[in-house]
Amino acid sequence: MPATNKVQQSSTLGSQLVTQITQFATRDRGRAVEGAIWLAEAAASEALLFAAVLFLIGGIDDLAVDVFWIVRHLTRRATVYRRHARKALSDFPPADLHFAMFVPAWDEGAVIAQMLSTTLSRLTCGRLVVFVGCYPNDVATCDAVADVADKDARIVLALNPRQGPTTKADNLNAMWRALQRHEAATGMRFDAVVLHDAEDVVSSGELRVFAHLLERAEVVQLPVLPLVDDRSRWISGHYVDEFAEAHSKMMVVREALGAALPLAGTGFAIDRALLGRLAAARGGAPFDAESLTEDYELGLALSRHGARAMLAHVPVTPGGMPVAVRAHFPASLDEAVRQKARWMTGIALAGWDRVGWSGWRRRPLIENWMRLRDRRAPIAVLALLAAYGGALLWAVAELLGWIGGETVALSVPWWLLAANGALMAWRLTLRAGIVARFYGWAEGVRSIPRALIANVIAMCAARDAMARYVRMLRGDELVWDKTSHVYPGTLPAE
Repeated sequence: MPATNKVQQSSTLGSQLVTQITQFATRDRGRAVEGAIWLAEAAASEALLFAAVLFLIGGIDDLAVDVFWIVRHLTRRATVYRRHARKALSDFPPADLHFAMFVPAWDEGAVIAQMLSTTLSRLTCGRLVVFVGCYPNDVATCDAVADVADKDARIVLALNPRQGPTTKADNLNAMWRALQRHEAATGMRFDAVVLHDAEDVVSSGELRVFAHLLERAEVVQLPVLPLVDDRSRWISGHYVDEFAEAHSKMMVVREALGAALPLAGTGFAIDRALLGRLAAARGGAPFDAESLTEDYELGLALSRHGARAMLAHVPVTPGGMPVAVRAHFPASLDEAVRQKARWMTGIALAGWDRVGWSGWRRRPLIENWMRLRDRRAPIAVLALLAAYGGALLWAVAELLGWIGGETVALSVPWWLLAANGALMAWRLTLRAGIVARFYGWAEGVRSIPRALIANVIAMCAARDAMARYVRMLRGDELVWDKTSHVYPGTLPAE
């Protein structure tokens, strides 16, 4: 065979081989793309189905609370408020009780003097002594408190014998011991104990509200309404949404159903005799020093001792804003995550170990329902992670489908997605209305996109909460992991 023919034959065989290799490669690439599409589609479907089922359960749970709240509100308007005009602050007599106020302070040198001065200038009625819990190694805070105490004898510096920070509950116990020493030295006895944080802007009418309502209940909680931070409309602003809804709806429902009322950590008054009985039952200290969320556990503990708790919604003027505690909340992502992680650890994780359940026979079923709601945050975060992960996988599947010319179809029932969409729209609309009631429609509208910010913060906090909980189980020492505080330069109108 001529050499030229051999070269042509070899070239033809080479071309055929290249063609076959290309066909195999194209076929394998097509199979790889098909496999990737199938995998992404299946994973997205499973993740979204898992999230959708959890969202549906949580949405129905929330809807039950919403329906009860609406029915109760309409019923009271048609009965109680029709027969009796709702009382405003002007209807309450001046406070005639002897109050002790506890203000725990660690690393609060920047705000404590202004807070105390404002509090003393506003609370001119009633007999008041303010105990400020400080630590010997926090010189700046101690000096600031001492400066105010030199000008006003109503301030008492309660120095913790331990170096700070310990837990907030341990700090409160130091003030309890200072209260007992004050009573022994003066021969008088306080009627009630009020708790506030070092960044609080108190209302001038709160002692009048406490004095009047403590005749009907042993624990009175004021609403907490965060201040709007113009520098942090989205991160600090999500506290506006959550507290407005919690303290105008969720707490109202808990009280109406007869469940234990968790306290907010600030802005509440407790009958002094009741707090003394709790201290006696706990070996002399009313606050559990091993708790990260002593306010939440305190409310449940007082309920176990038979105390009646009340959420006070008393308008300053008829139809106006309620007497409430105002304060700035964390404005940075890091501090918001730290605070939410502490709450999640103490309530949703450690709460299972420390507080347990009310018992199906000893307490109504409603109490267990409320505690389950308190502890559902980690499950809600798990659903959020599945939802966002499923959405990302869906996007990947759609992209691969576009590349490979394939159609992507998720195996999630349409009715399940529609039901969750309707429930979410209802929840966001209701929350926007509640926020608008206290802060105006601009903030009400902002609450809708802020729900996404709240989800991101919750997911980040869940990771930190799990790590903190594991350290607790290992026996690590608990410390007061507080956030930095600011006090408003211009005080909000009451």
